[in-house]
Amino acid sequence: MELNSQQRSFSIKLWPPSQNTRQTLVERMTNNLTTKSLFTQKYGTLDKEEAEKNAKRIEDVAFATADLNYEKEPDGDGGSAVQLYAKECSKLLLDVLKRGPGKKEDEVVTSVHTTTPHESVFDISKGKRAFIEGDEAQELLSPLKDPGNSFTKICFSNRSFGLGAAQVAAPILTSLKDQFREVDLSDFIAGRPEAEALDVMKIFSTALEGSVLRSLNLSDNALGEKGVRAFGALLKSQKCLEELYLMNDGISKEAAQAVCELIPFTEKLKVLHFHNNMTGDEGALAIAEVVKRSPSLEDFRCSSTRIGTEGGVALSDALGNCTHLKKLDLRDNMLGTEGGISLSKALSKHTELREVYLSYLNLEDDGAIAIVDALKESAPQLEVLELSGNDITADAAPAIAACIAAKQFLSKLNLSENELKDEGANLISKAIEGHVQLKEVDISANQITRDGAQQLAVTVVQKADFKLLNIDGNFISNEGIEELTDIFKSSPDKLGPLDENDPDGGDMDEESEEGSADELESKMKNLVVD
Repeated sequence: MELNSQQRSFSIKLWPPSQNTRQTLVERMTNNLTTKSLFTQKYGTLDKEEAEKNAKRIEDVAFATADLNYEKEPDGDGGSAVQLYAKECSKLLLDVLKRGPGKKEDEVVTSVHTTTPHESVFDISKGKRAFIEGDEAQELLSPLKDPGNSFTKICFSNRSFGLGAAQVAAPILTSLKDQFREVDLSDFIAGRPEAEALDVMKIFSTALEGSVLRSLNLSDNALGEKGVRAFGALLKSQKCLEELYLMNDGISKEAAQAVCELIPFTEKLKVLHFHNNMTGDEGALAIAEVVKRSPSLEDFRCSSTRIGTEGGVALSDALGNCTHLKKLDLRDNMLGTEGGISLSKALSKHTELREVYLSYLNLEDDGAIAIVDALKESAPQLEVLELSGNDITADAAPAIAACIAAKQFLSKLNLSENELKDEGANLISKAIEGHVQLKEVDISANQITRDGAQQLAVTVVQKADFKLLNIDGNFISNEGIEELTDIFKSSPDKLGPLDENDPDGGDMDEESEEGSADELESKMKNLVVD
């Protein structure tokens, strides 16, 4: 019998090193930083605590860099990764030795690549928007590799990261993620093909997964559902998030549902900004679930998100749970009267409100009255009230004036683009008479004539800290304009421009009404009753 022996090949993987090996290296570097040698005699030794901290940081950065290199050639034995690991450790160790032991603030020598112990923000967003590739990222992000840095916030906005740049950033971010508290990745993939952009987002998400962030900004990235899910690892790992910004991200109803799914921990969330998305009513239902789970919410912005009555009612119901709300911005949606009435029920619980932005919601009189009635009783320290562009007529003016009169801390009032006319303007003028903190009033485009404008001007010009009255776009006569100019002659900068004023507008309306009345009277005369 012939025996066929089969030759077997064996390979030894050199990467990754065991945890024991990594710890041994940390101990060696700690020893190098604390004992006498040629370098420590020249630059000084570190105490044990500082040495251990630096050694651990060096090893983390070097390992992450080498591991990323190994992922590019997984079929190798890991030899090149080991060499890179050793090289990075040596390089970073030498940087620490040259820097010397911890120095007092006034003794620290800084350069482009070193940081002081008090530096906490790393920001590359200044200057022109630019594409970042691998080589440039190495140089741009080099301060983050300084083992002695104390960065707690990074801002990569206004720089478009390619795949190569993301791969350079990943190990650096992984090594520092435990010290980061604020991360701004807004507008950081602009102009990239979708596939590359998604890969970049996934790399950043994985690198920062498990960090304990206080603030996360992912705005201006055209995320959509795919982009939201690309950040899934990072989002799901956040349990202490206080601020989340998702503005101008192309978030549809599907993307909003993904946000709701991927952010399970919102108990500590204080700021949620969701401006300029295409969420719609169905998406608003998902965002309402996030809001409902956020009892600590203080600042909620959901403006320009295509939300109608159904979504507005759902959001309003959810906001009823947020009794610590200080700032609310729902501008440029179509809540309508029903949505306004629903919102008023939530506002009745918000005793801490300081700023309310409810312009262009199609509230009409009934919705506006319900809201100001609620605010009159619930927000004693209200500073900003905006209700412009809501088809509000003089019929709602008494309720609005009563609310305003009760708000002695009011500093800014915007009722522009409504139909308050002179009747409403005069009521508003009387309501703000005793408001010493009032600085801005915008009641432009309200069909106000000479009488209403004069009353407003006389009221606000006497206020010492008043800044600006905007009554443009109304029907003030030429004589009325002259009167306004005279009233503000000592402080002309307090009166806004009047370029859009129509001095004949009021007369035309009166003529039109008179004409209609004459026509009706003529027809009545010819009316025959059988």
